[in-house]
Amino acid sequence: MPLKVNGATLDDALIREEANLMRPHLFRSMPGTDPRQVETRLREWAVENAIEKVLLRQAALADPEPVPPEQIEEALRRIAASVQGDAQRSEIELRIRIDRLVTRHAGRIGAPKLKEISEYYRKHREKFVMPERARVGHIVKNFGEGVDEAAALEAIKSAEAELRGGANFAEVAARSSDHPENGGDLGWIPRGQLAPELDRAIFGLQPGQASAIIRGANAFHIVAVFGREPERPATFDEVRDSIERTLVAEKRQRAMERLVDSLRAHAVIERE
Repeated sequence: MPLKVNGATLDDALIREEANLMRPHLFRSMPGTDPRQVETRLREWAVENAIEKVLLRQAALADPEPVPPEQIEEALRRIAASVQGDAQRSEIELRIRIDRLVTRHAGRIGAPKLKEISEYYRKHREKFVMPERARVGHIVKNFGEGVDEAAALEAIKSAEAELRGGANFAEVAARSSDHPENGGDLGWIPRGQLAPELDRAIFGLQPGQASAIIRGANAFHIVAVFGREPERPATFDEVRDSIERTLVAEKRQRAMERLVDSLRAHAVIERE
Protein backbone atom coordinates (compact mmCIF):
# COMPACT_ATOMS: atom_id res chain seq x y z
CA MET A 1 0.00 0.00 0.00
CA PRO A 2 1.53 3.35 -0.99
CA LEU A 3 2.00 6.03 1.64
CA LYS A 4 -0.91 8.49 1.65
CA VAL A 5 -1.33 11.91 3.27
CA ASN A 6 -4.97 12.91 3.73
CA GLY A 7 -5.87 10.55 0.91
CA ALA A 8 -3.20 11.85 -1.49
CA THR A 9 -0.49 9.39 -2.53
CA LEU A 10 2.96 10.62 -1.58
CA ASP A 11 5.03 10.88 -4.74
CA ASP A 12 8.22 8.82 -4.41
CA ALA A 13 10.02 11.42 -6.53
CA LEU A 14 9.51 13.94 -3.70
CA ILE A 15 11.02 11.48 -1.21
CA ARG A 16 14.04 10.94 -3.49
CA GLU A 17 14.46 14.68 -3.85
CA GLU A 18 14.46 15.14 -0.07
CA ALA A 19 16.94 12.27 0.33
CA ASN A 20 19.30 13.78 -2.25
CA LEU A 21 19.24 17.10 -0.42
CA MET A 22 19.96 15.51 2.95
CA ARG A 23 22.47 12.82 1.91
CA PRO A 24 25.75 14.86 2.02
CA HIS A 25 24.98 16.32 5.45
CA LEU A 26 23.89 13.00 6.92
CA PHE A 27 27.00 11.14 5.75
CA ARG A 28 29.18 13.92 7.21
CA SER A 29 27.33 13.76 10.53
CA MET A 30 27.59 9.93 10.79
CA PRO A 31 31.25 9.18 10.00
CA GLY A 32 32.22 5.53 10.18
CA THR A 33 28.59 4.34 10.14
CA ASP A 34 27.66 1.48 7.83
CA PRO A 35 26.39 3.19 4.64
CA ARG A 36 23.36 0.91 4.65
CA GLN A 37 22.38 2.21 8.07
CA VAL A 38 22.83 5.78 6.88
CA GLU A 39 20.63 5.14 3.85
CA THR A 40 17.96 3.59 6.07
CA ARG A 41 17.99 6.65 8.35
CA LEU A 42 18.02 8.88 5.29
CA ARG A 43 14.91 7.23 3.88
CA GLU A 44 13.08 7.64 7.19
CA TRP A 45 13.92 11.34 7.49
CA ALA A 46 13.21 12.00 3.82
CA VAL A 47 9.74 10.48 4.19
CA GLU A 48 9.00 12.69 7.21
CA ASN A 49 10.21 15.82 5.38
CA ALA A 50 8.15 14.92 2.33
CA ILE A 51 5.04 14.43 4.49
CA GLU A 52 5.54 17.88 6.02
CA LYS A 53 5.88 19.48 2.58
CA VAL A 54 2.70 17.80 1.37
CA LEU A 55 0.81 18.93 4.47
CA LEU A 56 1.94 22.53 3.96
CA ARG A 57 1.02 22.36 0.28
CA GLN A 58 -2.43 20.95 1.04
CA ALA A 59 -3.15 23.56 3.71
CA ALA A 60 -1.94 26.40 1.49
CA LEU A 61 -4.04 25.30 -1.49
CA ALA A 62 -7.11 24.85 0.73
CA ASP A 63 -7.04 28.54 1.62
CA PRO A 64 -9.92 30.12 -0.36
CA GLU A 65 -8.36 33.59 -0.42
CA PRO A 66 -6.84 34.18 -3.87
CA VAL A 67 -3.32 35.51 -4.38
CA PRO A 68 -3.43 38.91 -6.09
CA PRO A 69 -1.94 38.62 -9.62
CA GLU A 70 0.24 41.68 -9.04
CA GLN A 71 1.86 39.92 -6.07
CA ILE A 72 2.79 36.99 -8.29
CA GLU A 73 4.11 39.36 -10.96
CA GLU A 74 6.24 41.17 -8.40
CA ALA A 75 7.69 37.86 -7.16
CA LEU A 76 8.48 36.85 -10.74
CA ARG A 77 10.24 40.16 -11.33
CA ARG A 78 12.30 39.69 -8.18
CA ILE A 79 13.68 36.36 -9.32
CA ALA A 80 14.37 37.92 -12.74
CA ALA A 81 13.25 34.87 -14.67
CA SER A 82 13.64 35.26 -18.41
CA VAL A 83 10.78 32.93 -19.40
CA GLN A 84 7.61 32.71 -17.31
CA GLY A 85 5.84 29.39 -17.83
CA ASP A 86 2.62 28.22 -16.20
CA ALA A 87 4.50 25.72 -14.01
CA GLN A 88 6.77 28.42 -12.66
CA ARG A 89 3.87 30.79 -12.04
CA SER A 90 1.95 28.11 -10.14
CA GLU A 91 5.02 27.34 -8.03
CA ILE A 92 5.43 31.03 -7.18
CA GLU A 93 1.77 31.22 -6.19
CA LEU A 94 2.18 28.17 -3.96
CA ARG A 95 5.21 29.72 -2.22
CA ILE A 96 3.22 32.89 -1.57
CA ARG A 97 0.33 30.86 -0.18
CA ILE A 98 2.62 28.89 2.15
CA ASP A 99 4.36 32.07 3.29
CA ARG A 100 0.99 33.65 4.00
CA LEU A 101 -0.12 30.57 5.92
CA VAL A 102 2.99 30.62 8.11
CA THR A 103 2.62 34.36 8.70
CA ARG A 104 -0.96 33.91 9.87
CA HIS A 105 0.06 31.08 12.18
CA ALA A 106 3.03 33.00 13.56
CA GLY A 107 1.16 36.20 14.21
CA ARG A 108 3.08 39.43 14.11
CA ILE A 109 6.83 38.87 14.36
CA GLY A 110 8.19 42.19 15.45
CA ALA A 111 11.78 43.35 15.22
CA PRO A 112 13.94 41.93 18.03
CA LYS A 113 14.66 44.28 20.89
CA LEU A 114 18.14 45.65 21.39
CA LYS A 115 18.56 43.57 24.56
CA GLU A 116 17.74 40.38 22.62
CA ILE A 117 20.22 41.23 19.87
CA SER A 118 22.92 42.13 22.40
CA GLU A 119 22.41 38.87 24.29
CA TYR A 120 22.70 36.86 21.08
CA TYR A 121 25.94 38.68 20.24
CA ARG A 122 27.33 38.00 23.72
CA LYS A 123 26.54 34.28 23.55
CA HIS A 124 27.89 33.78 20.04
CA ARG A 125 30.67 36.37 19.98
CA GLU A 126 33.32 33.85 18.89
CA LYS A 127 31.37 33.12 15.68
CA PHE A 128 31.38 36.73 14.52
CA VAL A 129 34.60 37.53 12.68
CA MET A 130 35.54 39.92 9.94
CA PRO A 131 37.64 37.98 7.42
CA GLU A 132 41.08 39.01 6.27
CA ARG A 133 40.67 41.55 3.51
CA ALA A 134 42.62 43.76 1.14
CA ARG A 135 42.01 47.08 -0.58
CA VAL A 136 42.39 46.07 -4.24
CA GLY A 137 43.14 47.82 -7.51
CA HIS A 138 42.38 46.01 -10.76
CA ILE A 139 43.31 46.36 -14.42
CA VAL A 140 41.59 43.91 -16.77
CA LYS A 141 41.64 43.24 -20.51
CA ASN A 142 38.98 40.81 -21.69
CA PHE A 143 39.26 38.46 -24.66
CA GLY A 144 36.92 36.12 -26.49
CA GLU A 145 33.56 36.92 -28.07
CA GLY A 146 35.17 38.84 -30.89
CA VAL A 147 38.09 40.25 -28.85
CA ASP A 148 41.45 38.85 -29.89
CA GLU A 149 43.47 37.27 -27.08
CA ALA A 150 46.80 38.38 -28.50
CA ALA A 151 45.59 41.98 -28.72
CA ALA A 152 44.34 41.86 -25.12
CA LEU A 153 47.70 40.51 -23.98
CA GLU A 154 49.61 43.24 -25.78
CA ALA A 155 47.36 45.89 -24.24
CA ILE A 156 47.86 44.65 -20.70
CA LYS A 157 51.61 44.26 -21.27
CA SER A 158 51.65 47.94 -22.17
CA ALA A 159 49.83 48.77 -18.92
CA GLU A 160 52.28 46.59 -16.98
CA ALA A 161 55.22 48.45 -18.54
CA GLU A 162 53.75 51.77 -17.45
CA LEU A 163 53.38 50.54 -13.88
CA ARG A 164 56.95 49.26 -13.83
CA GLY A 165 58.01 52.68 -15.00
CA GLY A 166 56.41 54.26 -11.96
CA ALA A 167 53.06 55.35 -13.38
CA ASN A 168 50.14 55.82 -11.01
CA PHE A 169 47.97 52.67 -10.86
CA ALA A 170 44.65 54.53 -10.88
CA GLU A 171 45.66 56.61 -13.88
CA VAL A 172 46.78 53.54 -15.84
CA ALA A 173 43.58 51.69 -14.93
CA ALA A 174 41.40 54.63 -15.95
CA ARG A 175 43.19 54.80 -19.28
CA SER A 176 43.73 51.13 -20.10
CA SER A 177 41.36 48.84 -18.19
CA ASP A 178 38.16 47.45 -19.64
CA HIS A 179 36.62 48.41 -16.29
CA PRO A 180 38.14 51.83 -15.60
CA GLU A 181 35.58 52.96 -13.01
CA ASN A 182 37.11 54.51 -9.88
CA GLY A 183 40.58 54.07 -11.38
CA GLY A 184 40.20 50.29 -11.00
CA ASP A 185 39.67 50.57 -7.24
CA LEU A 186 37.54 47.57 -6.14
CA GLY A 187 37.48 48.64 -2.51
CA TRP A 188 37.95 46.18 0.35
CA ILE A 189 37.76 42.54 -0.81
CA PRO A 190 37.60 39.63 1.70
CA ARG A 191 39.83 36.62 1.12
CA GLY A 192 38.10 33.98 -0.98
CA GLN A 193 35.64 36.28 -2.74
CA LEU A 194 37.34 36.53 -6.13
CA ALA A 195 38.49 33.87 -8.59
CA PRO A 196 41.19 31.61 -7.08
CA GLU A 197 43.99 32.90 -9.32
CA LEU A 198 43.22 36.50 -8.34
CA ASP A 199 42.74 35.64 -4.67
CA ARG A 200 46.13 33.92 -4.50
CA ALA A 201 47.83 36.89 -6.14
CA ILE A 202 46.12 39.51 -3.97
CA PHE A 203 46.89 37.84 -0.66
CA GLY A 204 50.45 37.18 -1.72
CA LEU A 205 51.10 40.92 -2.11
CA GLN A 206 52.00 43.54 0.44
CA PRO A 207 50.46 47.03 0.43
CA GLY A 208 51.94 49.10 -2.39
CA GLN A 209 52.73 46.08 -4.56
CA ALA A 210 51.21 45.10 -7.92
CA SER A 211 51.11 41.65 -9.44
CA ALA A 212 52.50 40.36 -12.70
CA ILE A 213 49.98 39.67 -15.47
CA ILE A 214 47.48 36.96 -14.46
CA ARG A 215 45.66 34.96 -17.09
CA GLY A 216 42.06 34.12 -16.22
CA ALA A 217 39.48 32.11 -18.12
CA ASN A 218 38.58 34.99 -20.44
CA ALA A 219 40.69 37.94 -19.38
CA PHE A 220 44.16 39.13 -18.39
CA HIS A 221 44.48 40.89 -15.03
CA ILE A 222 46.87 42.96 -12.99
CA VAL A 223 45.96 43.48 -9.33
CA ALA A 224 47.46 45.82 -6.77
CA VAL A 225 47.06 45.98 -3.00
CA PHE A 226 46.66 49.35 -1.33
CA GLY A 227 45.97 48.09 2.18
CA ARG A 228 45.58 44.88 4.22
CA GLU A 229 43.62 44.00 7.33
CA PRO A 230 43.94 40.67 9.21
CA GLU A 231 40.98 38.61 10.34
CA ARG A 232 39.53 40.10 13.52
CA PRO A 233 36.50 39.81 15.80
CA ALA A 234 33.48 41.67 14.46
CA THR A 235 32.09 44.53 16.53
CA PHE A 236 28.47 44.55 17.62
CA ASP A 237 27.60 47.35 15.19
CA GLU A 238 29.09 45.41 12.27
CA VAL A 239 26.86 42.37 12.84
CA ARG A 240 23.78 43.89 14.46
CA ASP A 241 21.68 43.83 11.26
CA SER A 242 22.74 40.26 10.52
CA ILE A 243 21.80 39.12 14.04
CA GLU A 244 18.42 40.83 13.74
CA ARG A 245 17.71 38.95 10.49
CA THR A 246 18.82 35.68 12.14
CA LEU A 247 16.51 36.17 15.11
CA VAL A 248 13.52 36.96 12.90
CA ALA A 249 14.28 33.89 10.76
CA GLU A 250 14.51 31.69 13.88
CA LYS A 251 11.15 32.94 15.15
CA ARG A 252 9.60 32.26 11.78
CA GLN A 253 11.13 28.76 11.67
CA ARG A 254 9.65 27.98 15.08
CA ALA A 255 6.27 29.18 13.81
CA MET A 256 6.64 26.89 10.80
CA GLU A 257 7.40 23.94 13.08
CA ARG A 258 4.35 24.67 15.24
CA LEU A 259 2.19 24.87 12.13
CA VAL A 260 3.50 21.55 10.81
CA ASP A 261 2.91 19.91 14.21
CA SER A 262 -0.66 21.19 14.16
CA LEU A 263 -1.25 19.90 10.63
CA ARG A 264 0.21 16.50 11.54
CA ALA A 265 -2.04 16.24 14.57
CA HIS A 266 -5.12 16.51 12.36
CA ALA A 267 -3.81 14.59 9.32
CA VAL A 268 -4.66 11.08 8.20
CA ILE A 269 -1.37 9.45 7.25
CA GLU A 270 -1.58 5.91 5.87
CA ARG A 271 1.84 4.29 5.87
CA GLU A 272 3.11 1.38 3.80
